[in-house]
Amino acid sequence: MGKKKIIALIYRWRVRVGSFGLLLALILAKPSWLSLGVGLSVCGLGLGLRTWACGHLEKDKALTISGPYRFTRNPLYLGNLIIGLSVVIGARSVIVLFYFLFYFLLFYPVIISVEKQKMQQIFPHEYPEFENQVPLFFPSLKPSLPRNNRRFQWSLYQKNKEIRALWAALLFWSLLTIKMFIF
Repeated sequence: MGKKKIIALIYRWRVRVGSFGLLLALILAKPSWLSLGVGLSVCGLGLGLRTWACGHLEKDKALTISGPYRFTRNPLYLGNLIIGLSVVIGARSVIVLFYFLFYFLLFYPVIISVEKQKMQQIFPHEYPEFENQVPLFFPSLKPSLPRNNRRFQWSLYQKNKEIRALWAALLFWSLLTIKMFIF
């Protein structure tokens, strides 16, 4: 199997393998009040970052350089990292931690690479400058790009269907809370 086929396979399986990880986290979890409180707070930070990003993102229509995209080229994936860490905290399981590390280190370099190639194709003139100024993943503490007139738009949040991440998080944390009471 060639490199391109392996990358395509990894990219295609990212959601299924991630969903399996959430199921595994629920099964193996040993939540406490502290792990639920801290984990849910951390999850809120990740969801907040994703919300902020989605309210600026016009997929494939314009290169987004406002909001959190002034600090990192991949705020949605950074939000996913934070949410994933919150799951690890909430679950209090070493196996969940290792699964998450395996998942993130295997899938996200591929996902980010595929996304970068797509952006280079769609925005061949704008993307190189964006790439040179804004960090790939871990954000700069100071915005890498100047503020522009682009504001957060709830309509973009809705169009990007980000509400699904909120519902998934609410379901996960509700089930984890129920598990704490039942088991």
